Amino acid sequence: MRHFHATHTVFGFGFTLRAVVFGLLLIYCLTPWASPPIALALGLALAQTLGNPFARQTKLATAKLLQYSVIGLGFGMNAHAAVQAGKTGIVFTVVSILGTLVLGYVAGRWLGLTRHVTHLISCGTAICGGSAIAAVGPVLRAKDEEMSVALGTVFVLNAIALFAFPPIGRALAMTQSQFGLWCAIAIHDTSSVVGAATAYGDQALQVATTVKLARALWIIPVSIVTALIFKQKGVKIKIPYFILGFVAAMLINTFVPAAKPVGPVLVGAAKIGLTVTLFFIGAGLSGKVLKTVGARPFVLGLLLWAVISTASLYVILHTV
Repeated sequence: MRHFHATHTVFGFGFTLRAVVFGLLLIYCLTPWASPPIALALGLALAQTLGNPFARQTKLATAKLLQYSVIGLGFGMNAHAAVQAGKTGIVFTVVSILGTLVLGYVAGRWLGLTRHVTHLISCGTAICGGSAIAAVGPVLRAKDEEMSVALGTVFVLNAIALFAFPPIGRALAMTQSQFGLWCAIAIHDTSSVVGAATAYGDQALQVATTVKLARALWIIPVSIVTALIFKQKGVKIKIPYFILGFVAAMLINTFVPAAKPVGPVLVGAAKIGLTVTLFFIGAGLSGKVLKTVGARPFVLGLLLWAVISTASLYVILHTV
C-alpha cells in the first residue's frame, strides 16, 4: 500500500500511483458505461483503500459541479409537467419537513445529543441533506465537529439510499411518478435523489428533480426560523440561487423552440457531471469521516430516515 503513496518521477513530472488510480476511475466516470451508483461505489472503494489524493480539490468542486449539473438537467424538463409535479409534491413536502423536524427534536433529546447536532441532522433529513446542513450550520454558528458529524451521518445514509431505492421501487412495481416523488421526499441529498431517479427512468428523474428543488427552497424559511429559535443575531441566510438557474433552463426548454436541439446535449453533460459528483462524494467518505459520526448521531439519522422513508412510501403507494 505504501508503494501507491510514494512519489514517482517520469519525464520530470512527479506523481503517485494512487493519483493515477484516481485519474483512471475519474475517466471511467466520464464514459457511458458509468452510472451514479457505480460512480459512488468506486469513490467509496477508493476512500476506504488508497484514500483520495485530491480530497481538498474534490470537496471544493463537488458543490459547484452538482449545481451546474442540476441546471443542465433543467434543459430536459417541461415547465407544464414540472408545475403538475410540484402541485403533487407540495403537501408531502410540508408535512414531511415539519414532521421530521419535530420527531428529530424529540428523538435527539431522548438520545442525549446536543441541540446543534440534533437540529443539523434533522434539517439535513427534512430538506436536502448536505446543502441544508451547510446553510443552517452558519446560522447556528455550529462548530466544525458538529458540522462534520451531521454531514457524515447524512452522506452515509445517502450512499445506502442510492443503492437500495431502485431495487425496492422495482420490487413494489412503483410507477415512474411514484418513485420520483418517493426519492424526492425520502432521500436526503439532491445528488443521490437524482442518481436514484436516473437509474429508474426519465419520468422519475423529472418528478424527483422538480419536487426536490422545490423542497430545497425551504432552506430559506427554516434558516430564518432557526435564527429566531436559537436567538442568533446578525447571521447571513444562504439562498440556493442555482435553483433559479434550473427554473430558467426549464423555461427556455419549454418556450424557446430554437433551444430544443441543444437540450439533449446539455442534459447528457449534466448526467455525466452528476456521475462525477457522486464519485467525488464517495471518495470523500474516508474512514476518518465515518469514525467521526459516532453511534448516537447515526442512530438519530437512521431513525429519522426510516420513519420518513416508510411513511412516505405507504402514503404514496395508496394515494398517487
